[in-house]
Amino acid sequence: MMIRQFLAWTQHDSAGRRAEAASALARAYLYGNLGPDAAWEAKTAILALLDDASPLVRRALAEACAASARAPRPLVVTLAADQPEIAALVLARSPILTDADLVDAAAMGCEAVRCVIAGRHHLTHAVAGALAEIGGPETLARLAANPTARITTGRLLRMVARHGDDATLREALLARADLPLEVRHAVAGRLAETLSGFVTACGWLSPERGERMTREARERALLELCAGAGAAALARVVQHLRASGQLNAGLVLRAVLSGQMAFAETALADLAGLDRARVAGLVRSARGYGGLHLRAGLPEALLPAFSAALSAWREAETGATSLSGAGLSRRMIERALTACEDMPFSEMQAVTALLARYEAEAARDEARAVARAIAEQAEAREASRLEAARVEAEWQEAQARVSEARVSEAGVSETRATHAEAVDPAAIPPLPEPARVSADTIEIRAAALGAEPIAAASGDDLSPAEAASAAALPEAVSAILDALPDAILSSFREEQARTAEARDRETAEAAAEAVLETIPAALIASYREDRARMKLAA
Repeated sequence: MMIRQFLAWTQHDSAGRRAEAASALARAYLYGNLGPDAAWEAKTAILALLDDASPLVRRALAEACAASARAPRPLVVTLAADQPEIAALVLARSPILTDADLVDAAAMGCEAVRCVIAGRHHLTHAVAGALAEIGGPETLARLAANPTARITTGRLLRMVARHGDDATLREALLARADLPLEVRHAVAGRLAETLSGFVTACGWLSPERGERMTREARERALLELCAGAGAAALARVVQHLRASGQLNAGLVLRAVLSGQMAFAETALADLAGLDRARVAGLVRSARGYGGLHLRAGLPEALLPAFSAALSAWREAETGATSLSGAGLSRRMIERALTACEDMPFSEMQAVTALLARYEAEAARDEARAVARAIAEQAEAREASRLEAARVEAEWQEAQARVSEARVSEAGVSETRATHAEAVDPAAIPPLPEPARVSADTIEIRAAALGAEPIAAASGDDLSPAEAASAAALPEAVSAILDALPDAILSSFREEQARTAEARDRETAEAAAEAVLETIPAALIASYREDRARMKLAA
């Protein structure tokens, strides 16, 4: 009853209010503890709201039910077929939708809908395969960038075949951690084709030369990818190459000349229909390769080149010679060229042209390696020089700071010395001191020592110039004291006070000693006896 009243109340309200009411009703149904009757009425009301003319109401329902597993399936399926902005909400997250629902939505929807489906978590093989067949570049790039999407190798190759010329898709595929070798090879091939088409369109290369360079670049990239791969991965790559028509004698010869014997043995085993272990034994045998070559269906004109290259490889394995680098070996190529010199010209021409291109490629690789090593050494030397210059600059800066500190310290010491020489300590008012020894005591000590007391100089004893200087002295001292910093003046006064106190203490002690020396020894002995008797009496 309350649900019907609720619908009647919101029927004539604004679209915004109806959207708020729809969201509240959906959340109450999904997360509220409604009874059976109330839940049935709420579900019916929610389904009735799908007929609302305003997309705001249906969007509110989609936002409320998108991630819930309790949402009514008819509601979710209907919203998945709604406008792209509304359908995207449930297609991206709803656990109610099955693989069939998602495939149907991808087939009937637009590119934006397919792109949303491609970003779903844990996308199954069926849905990923459907998207690989019908999706555009944006959808396929989103699918390839989805780490939880389960995509088979065949579907990945289909994606490369359909839209491998899209740079975003290639980057997304190469960023996948589980990308098989054959797919990487396909991506490299599409990139080579794209570059070849560009230079051909610009008129820089003829179509025939561009096609040959594309093929050789693809073969080179394949061998680089297969370096260090396992036996199972090599077997899959060889099967893919044979199925696509890319496994040929030139590729096998390049593998032998590059020292990639694992790939060459796998390819020969697949072509000859033999076990790889048996093929490996025949390859390492000096007399057994001829029959394997013919059984694999390779051109007989290439047999001398293969035999010479394998002979050089065996020598390298036994340590008689050395093969440098992971690319084409110039030593093996030269050995193959020498073996082809006795062949008829009609048969030799194509083989020597192929080997000549390989030799040029190997020479360029060696030159690049040397140039790279020289550049690295130059960079290392430059880095060392810059580091040494930086250390030297820091050392110079530190030395300059030390010198400045020493100069500053010397200037302070010189200033203190100058102030100490320029200021008369007697002209500075003395600080409060402890009890001083009186002048009478000093005179008594002087009399005891038999010396004449020192008389203070008076103005009568001075010449006119000395008197004028003495009269001007207080003003000069005052001016000097005003110019001194407070810290220096305070330190100077403390030092003067300590010096005066020590001097007075020494004078008092000397005066006391002089007085004691003038007292007769008998009187002192009598005084000491009286003190002893008083102590005993006490």
